[in-house]
Amino acid sequence: MSVPTVPHRAYGGDTTRQEDPMSAQPEEAPAPPAPAAAAQLRAQLRADRRADSWVPAFERDWAKALEDSRHTYSLTPVHDVVRTWQLRVAAAPAVDAYMDSGRDETGFVDLDDVLGAR
Repeated sequence: MSVPTVPHRAYGGDTTRQEDPMSAQPEEAPAPPAPAAAAQLRAQLRADRRADSWVPAFERDWAKALEDSRHTYSLTPVHDVVRTWQLRVAAAPAVDAYMDSGRDETGFVDLDDVLGAR
């Protein structure tokens, strides 16, 4: 019989060390967005110059995520939509700068031509 090397928490053991290396929650899991993040994001999208296309797309993604959450009893789809749209908004200035730089992309192949219809 082996003796545990880490004292059990219930017996006053050291709680600074992780007892079980096989945790159910991965260490790299991102923290959930703030409760008001979706409302703030929607307001930010409405103020953007791309609001005509982005707001309906966000609302479509949001409605689908809410429906998925109702069926799975998980907030993960909602959190994923918020994180994805936050990244899109954050990347928009870099995309604009790239597009405004005048780079010629006429020699490249469209990804849809390579992958075909999905």
